[in-house]
Amino acid sequence: MADERLLQGLGQVSRQVRDIEASTAWYRDVLGLAHLYQFGALSFFDCGGLRLYLQESAEAGPESVLYFRVGDIGAAHEALSARGVEFMEVPRLIHRHEDGMEEWMGFFKDLEGRPLALMAQKRG
Repeated sequence: MADERLLQGLGQVSRQVRDIEASTAWYRDVLGLAHLYQFGALSFFDCGGLRLYLQESAEAGPESVLYFRVGDIGAAHEALSARGVEFMEVPRLIHRHEDGMEEWMGFFKDLEGRPLALMAQKRG
């Protein structure tokens, strides 16, 4: 039997938000994500092939951190900061692999104050 994987990867990640209209505008206009469509209190975005699904809920609370891959973490940090995004820390090197590849991350807050992150790999 060939090595056929039943699960082929993530297709969608969901996140609860308190205000779907404000959050749709923020993810679209501030973060620059491609908005796919909105249906009532649900809003969908394309994140490089992974779909982000926002659902309005009065119970929006702590959830998993979403890590957004970027090509140039310094430029992404600068652009998002200029749009009013609040970073908890400046992006920094978190690990250097033996082959010289560096892992960089920078954490910021969404509209409800929950953490989101930028991540990038680059050669040292």
